[in-house]
Amino acid sequence: HVQLVESGGGSALAGGSVRLSCAASGYTFNTYSWFRQAPGKEREGVAAIDTGDGSTYYLNSVEGRFTISHDNAKNTLYLQMSSQKPEDTAIYFCAAQYTGISGCYSTSLDPATFDYWGQGTQVTVS
Repeated sequence: HVQLVESGGGSALAGGSVRLSCAASGYTFNTYSWFRQAPGKEREGVAAIDTGDGSTYYLNSVEGRFTISHDNAKNTLYLQMSSQKPEDTAIYFCAAQYTGISGCYSTSLDPATFDYWGQGTQVTVS
């Protein structure tokens, strides 16, 4: 069965960096995304990657600070977060979908289009 397991969360100081990992098993998807949910807020898409053509898509507020990547050999997704801000504090989730088409689009950051989710990992920036 499909499993997505995140790791790497924790605490960081503003301006610092954290890297999240998400190990996937059970199926090979073509689109992986990171989402986050802060207390009292809706889940929002942060970054997406197409594992076929390597294209990426970012939430405006994180572009230039966050980098999404995927190691095809390990089937592991990463999110490198730099220049972190307190407003980045949230539970971060990885998610996967098979779209059948190449590329990342705005739908790649829409949680309603994803069926497979990890359990989440807390990131706190102070």
